Amino acid sequence: MISRRKFVTGSLAALAVPAAAAKLVTEERKPPVRLRPAADAATASTLAVGLVNNTGNDTVYAYVTGQAIDNNNALMLLEADGQTPYYPPSPSSTNQPVPVNCAIPLNASGGAAKPITIPHLAGARIWFSIGSPLTFQLNPGPALVEPSVTNPSDPNIDLQWDFAELTYNSAQLFANISMVDFVCIPIGLSLADSSGGQQSAAGLPNGGLDTVCSGLSAQASADGQGWGQLIVTNGGQNLRALSPTNGIVMDSSLFSGYYDSYVSQVWSMYSSATLSVDTQASFGTVTGQVSGGELTFSGVGSFGQPSAADIFGCNSGPFNPAGMSAEMLAILPRLAAAFNRSTLLIDSSQPDGENPSDYYTNAITNHYARIVHATALDHRGYAFPYDDVAPTGGADQSGAVSSGSPSLLTVTLGSVH
Repeated sequence: MISRRKFVTGSLAALAVPAAAAKLVTEERKPPVRLRPAADAATASTLAVGLVNNTGNDTVYAYVTGQAIDNNNALMLLEADGQTPYYPPSPSSTNQPVPVNCAIPLNASGGAAKPITIPHLAGARIWFSIGSPLTFQLNPGPALVEPSVTNPSDPNIDLQWDFAELTYNSAQLFANISMVDFVCIPIGLSLADSSGGQQSAAGLPNGGLDTVCSGLSAQASADGQGWGQLIVTNGGQNLRALSPTNGIVMDSSLFSGYYDSYVSQVWSMYSSATLSVDTQASFGTVTGQVSGGELTFSGVGSFGQPSAADIFGCNSGPFNPAGMSAEMLAILPRLAAAFNRSTLLIDSSQPDGENPSDYYTNAITNHYARIVHATALDHRGYAFPYDDVAPTGGADQSGAVSSGSPSLLTVTLGSVH
């Protein structure tokens, strides 16, 4: 198995430097979500979380993993009581079992929320599995070996499992639903703060996975591309739908050349027109034009033509953030989002300021993201790594909730009623 450690760090619109520069990723090449601007008051040392089972199945487990901020960022899991932090020791060899039971049983479907308590955590996840517990393992470090959807020998490969992501630090809570890696179980978030404020991210409806898979199959029939290969089944039923990035991990030839004609049209357009990118940071709005085969922002840097894998993953080829200046790191997510949403031919000012209904309207686009957003109850939720890009004051796409004074985070597995 591949060990993976993730760090969640802050809101894209508020920061110039994207997450890829601040987060270690060893399996899924996903830049993190980023925190909203910090609140003045410190948060409580622990957070109350309610876990609601609306799956229709009475056998559901939850797990909480992350780095304990108040304990030198030590790897932490919650024990099965949902209250006791467990700090695993470093094993002497790889792929060792977690020696403590960390499977938190949820109440029966339709029943009351299961209360748990978490301390300040960075890069945290609340994982869920239906029907059977998940297998986590430990490598020396300690490092947590997490479930993988791209490793055929993973012991969890045939199970229904999913997760929500969060960071809870002294400034605030930031949580989001993520479908950057795959779609499986509907997860919704509801956040109440100490002043009585309420936020939510509704997630997918019950049956949402089947809707997504049906959309992928229809798109494959329409354009002859490999969208149907993203569908994973087990026992004749849809198990999950992989993102294009993870589909490419499974088959490196998948979507090869898919974006080439669109990229060529973009390069042709901006050989004479000027592209404006609002960095939403101190750099202001910068302009670029294609010259010598590269999209060049004068005095800042340039981008070569990205491949489909570069566009879907947002951090390879010309979108690899390694060595980029802070100003280039502010341009990168907005350019990558424009390619995923295919808005560069209809708007020379990015982030695109039009209605999100203009996203994904080109025949060549990230149809996985299009289908995921169309299926979600409120049309929100991360479907590619920079799905939090929006014009200033524009509609949120990311399915995030945040507060400097959170009092209760409710995570609902299965459609929110």
